[in-house]
Amino acid sequence: MMNGSKILEGYVPEYDATVVTRILDAGGRIIGKSVCEDLCLSGSSFTCHKGPVHNPHDPTRSAGGSSGGSAALVAAGEVDMAIGGDQGGSIRLPACWCGVVGLKPTYGLVPYTGAIPIEISLDHLGPLARNVADCARLLQAIAGPDGLDSRHMLACPAGACFDEAIAGPGGFDRRQNQRGAYFDQLTADVHTKKVAIVMEGFANAESDVMQKVKDATAALAKSGITVDEVSIPEHADGVHIFQPVIEGAYETMIRGNGNGFGWNGFYSSSLQEALARGYKTHSQDMSATNKYMSVLGEYMRTHYNHIYYAKAQNLRRVLSAAYDEKLKHYDALIMPTIPFVAHKLPAENISFKDYVELAFSNIQNTCCFNLTGHPALTLPVGKSGTLPVGMMIVGRHFDDQGVLNIGLAVEKLLSK
Repeated sequence: MMNGSKILEGYVPEYDATVVTRILDAGGRIIGKSVCEDLCLSGSSFTCHKGPVHNPHDPTRSAGGSSGGSAALVAAGEVDMAIGGDQGGSIRLPACWCGVVGLKPTYGLVPYTGAIPIEISLDHLGPLARNVADCARLLQAIAGPDGLDSRHMLACPAGACFDEAIAGPGGFDRRQNQRGAYFDQLTADVHTKKVAIVMEGFANAESDVMQKVKDATAALAKSGITVDEVSIPEHADGVHIFQPVIEGAYETMIRGNGNGFGWNGFYSSSLQEALARGYKTHSQDMSATNKYMSVLGEYMRTHYNHIYYAKAQNLRRVLSAAYDEKLKHYDALIMPTIPFVAHKLPAENISFKDYVELAFSNIQNTCCFNLTGHPALTLPVGKSGTLPVGMMIVGRHFDDQGVLNIGLAVEKLLSK
């Protein structure tokens, strides 16, 4: 279990992750492990110790990350489904650029037990597949509390009352839905739904990307769904709120050796030992993104006492409230997953600065919903030349079913 890094080479966990056990119990066949970015700290696909992950649609371009291996394998038809992790977009980014479906579930819905954390308040696991139905099928197998992961009890990280989030609008009982009827209840009959296009999500969008997403929403409107355009100014601040929160990744992954401190759940002592040993013996082999995070994290700790981390954590509530206010009136929010198509893989002589900037250049829309915990689905809505374009559908907390249903409707409309 390398997690994309030389640091963990040779480490063999003594237990399965909860999602692995559940897939096997549901009759799934696991045929292998996919590669990911070095300690998952990149939205692209060129930091893995084993080498870059190439985009199946153009091998000179990025597959997206950090779960680039999972998305590329699904897109290439090597597997039917895959699991990814998502702390800033790492399911949705590669799903978008590889042209497959990926869901970041509601925070806490899928147990994180057995996966390597980055930052406890950002960690998500979720499914990738070639279509919405298979994505729902895999979610049905892996969702629900396991009694070991405290993220489930923190499932409204932005401060909303857990009981209110469970009850949902109109008294919809999401506790039952958490137990996993996502595939069984999947339907494309969503003509009574209302969706909102978030205009700030189109900032710096390429014209082809903008047009493909607008075409998909126009198809929804033509089918009878209410489609409006709305402004959520706070969305543009999401990426800036996200950046200090990543200081927590330094405390969890580096100083805390993969576990960190102060959360109530299962701690992997063997992982902690393996990371501590790896940091001491292979620190020079860390990717530039991890070296950057380590230096920045230590600098912010020693010079600013993580004050900006604390401020950013508090601002998450403001950001979440802005989305929730619109979701009182709409069933989902829509925007491009990434405003531009997959970029070229970097040259070997790229500078340290450009390397780090390129690794995080595509997270402006996705990272916001790691902060707020809302479910977010990406699905392909066409191509710009040979490269896929993805549309993101964001729903209310624990209304993963509604997000999947709208996604299925889009998929069916675009296949006609």
